[in-house]
Amino acid sequence: MFKVAKLEPKPLRWWMSQQNNIDINPPYQRHGRLWSKTDKAFLIDSILNNYDIPKIYIADFTFGNIKLNKKGLPYAIIDGKQRLEAMFDFYSGDLVLNDEFVFQQDPNLNLSGLGYTDLSKNYPVVADIFDIYPLSVVHIITDEEKKINELFVRLNRSKPLTGAEIRNAMSGPLPNIARLLADHELFKSSIKFTITRAQDKNAATKLLLFEYKGQMMDTKKMNLDKFTSEVANKSKEKEKIELASRRVFDTLDRMSTIFLPRDPLLTSAGIFPVFYWFIRNIGSKQDQYVREFLNNFEKKRRENREILNDTSAEIEPDSELMTFDRFNRSTDDQRSYEERHRIIEKRFKEYLMKNKLVNKQKLLRRKKISKKF
Repeated sequence: MFKVAKLEPKPLRWWMSQQNNIDINPPYQRHGRLWSKTDKAFLIDSILNNYDIPKIYIADFTFGNIKLNKKGLPYAIIDGKQRLEAMFDFYSGDLVLNDEFVFQQDPNLNLSGLGYTDLSKNYPVVADIFDIYPLSVVHIITDEEKKINELFVRLNRSKPLTGAEIRNAMSGPLPNIARLLADHELFKSSIKFTITRAQDKNAATKLLLFEYKGQMMDTKKMNLDKFTSEVANKSKEKEKIELASRRVFDTLDRMSTIFLPRDPLLTSAGIFPVFYWFIRNIGSKQDQYVREFLNNFEKKRRENREILNDTSAEIEPDSELMTFDRFNRSTDDQRSYEERHRIIEKRFKEYLMKNKLVNKQKLLRRKKISKKF
Protein backbone atom coordinates (compact mmCIF):
# COMPACT_ATOMS: atom_id res chain seq x y z
CA MET A 1 0.00 0.00 0.00
CA PHE A 2 1.38 3.36 -1.03
CA LYS A 3 -0.78 6.44 -1.47
CA VAL A 4 0.35 10.04 -1.91
CA ALA A 5 -2.22 12.83 -1.68
CA LYS A 6 -2.23 16.55 -0.99
CA LEU A 7 -4.19 17.43 2.13
CA GLU A 8 -6.73 20.22 2.14
CA PRO A 9 -4.65 23.17 3.42
CA LYS A 10 -5.06 23.78 7.12
CA PRO A 11 -3.98 26.93 8.94
CA LEU A 12 -0.68 27.01 10.79
CA ARG A 13 -2.60 27.45 14.03
CA TRP A 14 -4.02 23.93 13.59
CA TRP A 15 -0.58 22.42 12.91
CA MET A 16 0.79 24.20 15.97
CA SER A 17 -1.89 22.46 18.03
CA GLN A 18 -0.70 19.12 16.59
CA GLN A 19 2.95 19.58 17.58
CA ASN A 20 2.87 16.77 20.15
CA ASN A 21 1.19 14.45 17.63
CA ILE A 22 3.99 14.61 15.06
CA ASP A 23 7.03 12.35 15.26
CA ILE A 24 9.80 14.81 14.34
CA ASN A 25 12.59 12.20 14.55
CA PRO A 26 11.58 9.03 12.69
CA PRO A 27 14.49 6.65 11.88
CA TYR A 28 15.15 7.87 8.34
CA GLN A 29 15.44 11.54 9.35
CA ARG A 30 18.71 13.43 9.63
CA HIS A 31 19.61 15.29 12.80
CA GLY A 32 17.57 18.40 13.45
CA ARG A 33 18.62 21.95 14.28
CA LEU A 34 20.78 22.31 11.16
CA TRP A 35 19.30 25.69 10.29
CA SER A 36 20.71 28.77 11.95
CA LYS A 37 18.31 31.13 13.75
CA THR A 38 18.74 33.54 10.83
CA ASP A 39 17.63 30.83 8.38
CA LYS A 40 14.62 29.95 10.50
CA ALA A 41 13.63 33.58 11.00
CA PHE A 42 13.81 34.09 7.22
CA LEU A 43 11.20 31.34 6.81
CA ILE A 44 8.90 33.21 9.22
CA ASP A 45 9.62 36.36 7.19
CA SER A 46 8.37 34.52 4.07
CA ILE A 47 5.18 33.44 5.84
CA LEU A 48 4.35 36.89 7.26
CA ASN A 49 4.97 38.45 3.85
CA ASN A 50 2.76 35.82 2.23
CA TYR A 51 5.40 34.12 0.09
CA ASP A 52 4.94 30.51 -0.90
CA ILE A 53 7.08 27.96 0.96
CA PRO A 54 7.83 24.35 -0.11
CA LYS A 55 5.40 21.56 0.69
CA ILE A 56 5.83 19.43 3.80
CA TYR A 57 5.54 15.64 3.52
CA ILE A 58 4.22 13.55 6.41
CA ALA A 59 3.46 9.89 7.00
CA ASP A 60 -0.23 9.76 7.95
CA PHE A 61 -1.02 7.04 10.50
CA THR A 62 -4.61 8.17 11.21
CA PHE A 63 -6.00 5.59 8.78
CA GLY A 64 -5.30 2.52 10.89
CA ASN A 65 -2.87 0.66 13.10
CA ILE A 66 0.29 0.60 10.97
CA LYS A 67 3.42 -1.23 12.16
CA LEU A 68 5.62 1.66 10.99
CA ASN A 69 4.06 3.87 13.66
CA LYS A 70 6.81 3.21 16.21
CA LYS A 71 5.80 5.99 18.62
CA GLY A 72 2.03 5.64 18.33
CA LEU A 73 1.59 9.20 17.02
CA PRO A 74 -0.83 10.23 14.25
CA TYR A 75 1.89 11.72 12.05
CA ALA A 76 5.62 11.42 11.28
CA ILE A 77 7.66 13.94 9.29
CA ILE A 78 9.18 12.71 6.02
CA ASP A 79 10.42 15.96 4.51
CA GLY A 80 10.23 19.50 5.91
CA LYS A 81 11.61 18.91 9.39
CA GLN A 82 13.65 22.14 9.48
CA ARG A 83 10.64 24.18 8.34
CA LEU A 84 8.35 22.65 10.97
CA GLU A 85 10.94 23.21 13.68
CA ALA A 86 11.29 26.87 12.64
CA MET A 87 7.51 27.38 12.88
CA PHE A 88 7.29 25.59 16.23
CA ASP A 89 10.23 27.63 17.57
CA PHE A 90 8.59 30.91 16.55
CA TYR A 91 5.26 29.90 18.02
CA SER A 92 6.82 28.78 21.34
CA GLY A 93 8.93 31.93 21.74
CA ASP A 94 12.34 30.38 21.00
CA LEU A 95 12.72 32.40 17.79
CA VAL A 96 12.28 36.09 16.93
CA LEU A 97 12.23 38.02 13.66
CA ASN A 98 15.56 39.06 12.13
CA ASP A 99 16.78 42.62 12.61
CA GLU A 100 16.39 43.18 8.86
CA PHE A 101 12.72 42.10 8.81
CA VAL A 102 10.42 44.35 6.80
CA PHE A 103 6.65 43.87 6.90
CA GLN A 104 5.86 44.53 3.25
CA GLN A 105 2.20 45.40 3.80
CA ASP A 106 3.29 48.27 6.05
CA PRO A 107 7.07 48.94 5.92
CA ASN A 108 6.68 51.65 8.56
CA LEU A 109 5.95 49.04 11.23
CA ASN A 110 9.14 48.21 13.13
CA LEU A 111 8.70 44.50 13.95
CA SER A 112 12.37 43.42 13.94
CA GLY A 113 13.42 41.37 16.96
CA LEU A 114 9.82 40.55 17.94
CA GLY A 115 8.48 37.09 18.69
CA TYR A 116 5.05 35.56 18.22
CA THR A 117 3.86 36.62 21.71
CA ASP A 118 4.90 40.23 21.01
CA LEU A 119 2.93 40.20 17.76
CA SER A 120 -0.13 38.67 19.44
CA LYS A 121 -0.19 41.39 22.12
CA ASN A 122 0.77 44.43 20.08
CA TYR A 123 0.16 43.56 16.42
CA PRO A 124 -2.64 40.96 16.40
CA VAL A 125 -3.35 41.52 12.70
CA VAL A 126 0.24 40.48 11.86
CA ALA A 127 0.09 37.51 14.25
CA ASP A 128 -3.13 36.45 12.54
CA ILE A 129 -1.29 36.21 9.21
CA PHE A 130 0.98 33.59 10.79
CA ASP A 131 -1.96 31.77 12.45
CA ILE A 132 -4.08 31.41 9.31
CA TYR A 133 -1.25 30.80 6.83
CA PRO A 134 -2.39 27.76 4.75
CA LEU A 135 0.39 25.21 5.17
CA SER A 136 0.74 22.96 2.14
CA VAL A 137 1.09 19.37 3.36
CA VAL A 138 1.27 16.11 1.42
CA HIS A 139 0.36 12.98 3.35
CA ILE A 140 1.68 9.52 2.65
CA ILE A 141 -0.33 6.43 3.55
CA THR A 142 1.76 3.27 3.50
CA ASP A 143 2.79 0.30 5.61
CA GLU A 144 6.13 -0.10 3.77
CA GLU A 145 9.16 1.52 5.38
CA LYS A 146 11.09 1.02 2.16
CA LYS A 147 8.63 3.29 0.32
CA ILE A 148 8.98 6.07 2.91
CA ASN A 149 12.78 5.79 2.83
CA GLU A 150 12.78 5.89 -0.96
CA LEU A 151 10.53 8.97 -0.98
CA PHE A 152 12.81 10.76 1.49
CA VAL A 153 15.87 10.05 -0.67
CA ARG A 154 14.07 11.15 -3.85
CA LEU A 155 12.83 14.38 -2.29
CA ASN A 156 16.33 15.21 -1.09
CA ARG A 157 18.31 14.15 -4.17
CA SER A 158 18.83 17.76 -5.22
CA LYS A 159 19.73 18.88 -1.70
CA PRO A 160 23.21 18.65 -0.18
CA LEU A 161 22.61 15.52 1.92
CA THR A 162 25.71 13.71 3.15
CA GLY A 163 26.35 10.12 2.13
CA ALA A 164 25.55 9.04 5.69
CA GLU A 165 22.17 10.79 5.61
CA ILE A 166 21.24 9.08 2.34
CA ARG A 167 22.41 5.67 3.63
CA ASN A 168 20.37 6.23 6.78
CA ALA A 169 17.25 6.21 4.58
CA MET A 170 18.25 3.17 2.49
CA SER A 171 16.57 -0.20 2.89
CA GLY A 172 18.08 -3.30 4.47
CA PRO A 173 19.40 -4.15 7.93
CA LEU A 174 22.53 -1.98 7.87
CA PRO A 175 20.92 1.46 8.44
CA ASN A 176 18.97 0.09 11.43
CA ILE A 177 22.10 -1.45 12.95
CA ALA A 178 24.06 1.77 12.38
CA ARG A 179 21.32 3.70 14.20
CA LEU A 180 21.48 1.26 17.12
CA LEU A 181 25.26 1.60 17.31
CA ALA A 182 24.99 5.39 17.20
CA ASP A 183 22.81 5.13 20.31
CA HIS A 184 25.67 3.49 22.21
CA GLU A 185 26.93 5.35 25.26
CA LEU A 186 30.30 5.97 23.61
CA PHE A 187 28.67 7.97 20.80
CA LYS A 188 26.27 9.68 23.18
CA SER A 189 28.83 10.72 25.81
CA SER A 190 32.48 10.28 24.77
CA ILE A 191 32.94 11.42 21.18
CA LYS A 192 33.63 15.08 20.62
CA PHE A 193 33.29 15.30 16.83
CA THR A 194 30.08 16.80 15.46
CA ILE A 195 27.14 14.53 14.57
CA THR A 196 24.73 17.06 13.05
CA ARG A 197 25.09 15.46 9.60
CA ALA A 198 24.90 11.82 10.77
CA GLN A 199 28.67 11.52 11.32
CA ASP A 200 27.97 9.10 14.19
CA LYS A 201 26.05 6.74 11.88
CA ASN A 202 28.77 7.14 9.28
CA ALA A 203 31.43 6.11 11.83
CA ALA A 204 29.28 3.16 12.94
CA THR A 205 28.97 1.96 9.32
CA LYS A 206 32.75 2.09 8.92
CA LEU A 207 33.24 -0.07 12.01
CA LEU A 208 30.63 -2.54 10.75
CA LEU A 209 32.45 -2.79 7.42
CA PHE A 210 35.75 -3.50 9.22
CA GLU A 211 34.16 -6.26 11.28
CA TYR A 212 32.17 -7.67 8.36
CA LYS A 213 35.31 -7.99 6.22
CA GLY A 214 37.59 -8.85 9.13
CA GLN A 215 40.07 -6.11 8.22
CA MET A 216 40.32 -2.37 7.73
CA MET A 217 38.85 -1.33 4.39
CA ASP A 218 38.51 1.73 2.18
CA THR A 219 35.57 3.69 3.63
CA LYS A 220 34.90 6.25 0.92
CA LYS A 221 31.24 6.99 0.18
CA MET A 222 31.10 4.65 -2.82
CA ASN A 223 32.34 1.69 -0.76
CA LEU A 224 29.97 2.34 2.16
CA ASP A 225 27.02 2.67 -0.23
CA LYS A 226 28.01 -0.57 -1.94
CA PHE A 227 28.34 -2.32 1.43
CA THR A 228 24.87 -1.13 2.49
CA SER A 229 23.31 -2.33 -0.78
CA GLU A 230 25.11 -5.68 -0.72
CA VAL A 231 23.90 -6.52 2.77
CA ALA A 232 20.34 -5.43 1.85
CA ASN A 233 20.27 -7.73 -1.19
CA LYS A 234 21.82 -10.81 0.41
CA SER A 235 19.50 -12.38 2.96
CA LYS A 236 22.11 -15.10 3.61
CA GLU A 237 24.44 -12.44 4.99
CA LYS A 238 22.05 -11.61 7.86
CA GLU A 239 23.88 -13.80 10.38
CA LYS A 240 27.26 -12.45 9.30
CA ILE A 241 26.23 -8.79 9.74
CA GLU A 242 24.64 -9.58 13.12
CA LEU A 243 27.90 -11.15 14.31
CA ALA A 244 29.80 -8.11 13.04
CA SER A 245 27.46 -5.78 14.94
CA ARG A 246 27.97 -7.77 18.17
CA ARG A 247 31.73 -7.41 17.83
CA VAL A 248 31.34 -3.66 17.32
CA PHE A 249 29.10 -3.39 20.39
CA ASP A 250 31.64 -5.34 22.46
CA THR A 251 34.51 -3.06 21.46
CA LEU A 252 32.43 0.08 22.00
CA ASP A 253 31.67 -1.21 25.51
CA ARG A 254 35.41 -1.42 26.17
CA MET A 255 36.04 1.99 24.68
CA SER A 256 33.41 3.49 26.99
CA THR A 257 35.55 2.47 29.96
CA ILE A 258 38.68 3.96 28.38
CA PHE A 259 37.57 7.38 27.16
CA LEU A 260 36.26 10.33 29.14
CA PRO A 261 33.03 12.26 28.55
CA ARG A 262 33.54 14.50 25.48
CA ASP A 263 37.07 13.22 25.31
CA PRO A 264 39.56 15.52 23.52
CA LEU A 265 41.11 12.36 22.05
CA LEU A 266 37.87 11.74 20.13
CA THR A 267 37.62 15.13 18.46
CA SER A 268 38.38 13.75 14.99
CA ALA A 269 35.97 11.43 13.18
CA GLY A 270 38.82 10.59 10.79
CA ILE A 271 41.04 8.93 13.40
CA PHE A 272 38.18 7.32 15.35
CA PRO A 273 38.12 4.06 13.29
CA VAL A 274 41.89 3.70 13.78
CA PHE A 275 41.53 3.96 17.56
CA TYR A 276 38.67 1.46 17.37
CA TRP A 277 40.71 -1.12 15.42
CA PHE A 278 43.70 -0.63 17.70
CA ILE A 279 41.64 -1.25 20.87
CA ARG A 280 39.74 -4.09 19.24
CA ASN A 281 43.01 -5.95 18.57
CA ILE A 282 44.70 -5.65 21.96
CA GLY A 283 43.84 -7.70 25.03
CA SER A 284 41.31 -6.17 27.39
CA LYS A 285 43.89 -6.43 30.21
CA GLN A 286 45.81 -3.65 28.47
CA ASP A 287 42.81 -1.27 28.37
CA GLN A 288 44.08 0.44 31.53
CA TYR A 289 47.12 1.73 29.63
CA VAL A 290 45.38 2.86 26.44
CA ARG A 291 44.21 6.36 27.28
CA GLU A 292 47.51 7.45 28.82
CA PHE A 293 49.35 6.04 25.82
CA LEU A 294 47.06 7.77 23.27
CA ASN A 295 47.25 11.01 25.20
CA ASN A 296 51.08 10.88 25.11
CA PHE A 297 51.02 9.86 21.46
CA GLU A 298 48.85 12.85 20.48
CA LYS A 299 51.04 15.15 22.57
CA LYS A 300 54.15 13.93 20.73
CA ARG A 301 52.44 14.48 17.39
CA ARG A 302 51.70 18.10 18.34
CA GLU A 303 55.26 18.65 19.54
CA ASN A 304 56.63 17.10 16.37
CA ARG A 305 54.60 19.48 14.23
CA GLU A 306 55.97 22.40 16.24
CA ILE A 307 59.53 21.19 15.56
CA LEU A 308 58.74 20.98 11.84
CA ASN A 309 57.40 24.54 11.83
CA ASP A 310 60.34 25.92 13.83
CA THR A 311 63.17 26.62 11.39
CA SER A 312 65.56 27.29 14.28
CA ALA A 313 64.85 23.99 16.06
CA GLU A 314 67.94 21.92 16.74
CA ILE A 315 65.97 18.70 17.31
CA GLU A 316 65.27 16.50 14.30
CA PRO A 317 61.55 15.76 13.77
CA ASP A 318 60.30 12.21 14.25
CA SER A 319 59.97 10.74 10.76
CA GLU A 320 57.49 8.08 11.90
CA LEU A 321 55.13 10.71 13.31
CA MET A 322 55.54 12.69 10.09
CA THR A 323 54.43 9.56 8.21
CA PHE A 324 51.44 9.20 10.51
CA ASP A 325 50.37 12.81 9.88
CA ARG A 326 50.77 12.40 6.15
CA PHE A 327 48.48 9.38 6.08
CA ASN A 328 46.09 11.13 8.44
CA ARG A 329 45.20 13.53 5.63
CA SER A 330 43.51 10.72 3.64
CA THR A 331 41.38 9.34 6.42
CA ASP A 332 39.13 7.00 4.37
CA ASP A 333 41.87 5.27 2.40
CA GLN A 334 42.60 1.63 3.28
CA ARG A 335 46.37 2.07 3.24
CA SER A 336 46.01 5.14 5.45
CA TYR A 337 44.10 3.06 8.00
CA GLU A 338 46.67 0.27 7.87
CA GLU A 339 49.72 2.55 8.20
CA ARG A 340 48.26 4.63 11.03
CA HIS A 341 47.23 1.46 12.87
CA ARG A 342 50.67 -0.07 12.34
CA ILE A 343 52.39 2.97 13.84
CA ILE A 344 50.05 3.17 16.85
CA GLU A 345 50.37 -0.57 17.50
CA LYS A 346 54.18 -0.40 17.28
CA ARG A 347 54.35 2.61 19.59
CA PHE A 348 52.02 0.98 22.09
CA LYS A 349 54.27 -2.09 22.33
CA GLU A 350 57.26 0.21 22.91
CA TYR A 351 55.24 2.09 25.54
CA LEU A 352 54.41 -1.15 27.37
CA MET A 353 58.02 -2.33 27.23
CA LYS A 354 59.23 0.98 28.63
CA ASN A 355 56.65 0.82 31.43
CA LYS A 356 57.70 -2.73 32.32
CA LEU A 357 61.35 -1.67 32.41
CA VAL A 358 60.56 1.33 34.64
CA ASN A 359 58.47 -0.83 36.96
CA LYS A 360 61.26 -3.43 37.11
CA GLN A 361 63.81 -0.76 38.03
CA LYS A 362 61.51 0.57 40.74
CA LEU A 363 61.12 -2.95 42.14
CA LEU A 364 64.91 -3.46 42.20
CA ARG A 365 65.41 -0.15 44.02
CA ARG A 366 62.83 -1.14 46.61
CA LYS A 367 64.60 -4.46 47.18
CA LYS A 368 67.97 -2.73 47.65
CA ILE A 369 66.45 -0.31 50.17
CA SER A 370 64.76 -3.13 52.08
CA LYS A 371 68.08 -5.05 52.33
CA LYS A 372 69.75 -2.05 53.99
CA PHE A 373 67.24 -2.23 56.78
